[in-house]
Amino acid sequence: MGCLGNTLWFLFCGLWQGLAWVLAGVLWCITIIGIPIGLQCFKLAELVFFPFGKEIQYGGGAFSVIANVFWIIFSGIPLALGAVINGALLCCTIIGIPFGMQCFKIAKLALTPFGAVVVHS
Repeated sequence: MGCLGNTLWFLFCGLWQGLAWVLAGVLWCITIIGIPIGLQCFKLAELVFFPFGKEIQYGGGAFSVIANVFWIIFSGIPLALGAVINGALLCCTIIGIPFGMQCFKIAKLALTPFGAVVVHS
């Protein structure tokens, strides 16, 4: 079921949301200081492209808090807003509810991506 869900997700939602994460990563990597943030964007873009069968565990330390503050200010709000809008539209139909729930998972991740670890379930 995860393979079918990931395929449908990629075709209808994941492609544009994943490309948004890749674009954010490229923009962060343009600056030398932003390279660690950009690399995290690339890692999490894989989750955004294919989220079914993966869970997110949150944790982190002082660097994660500092990086999340900069992230929310410069990139987190637009990515989270896009995911929330997409999730709300998908939840209007019964078939779209599982996909909408994945959007909400990605929206939470978009606000605090640092200290998050992707776990295959």
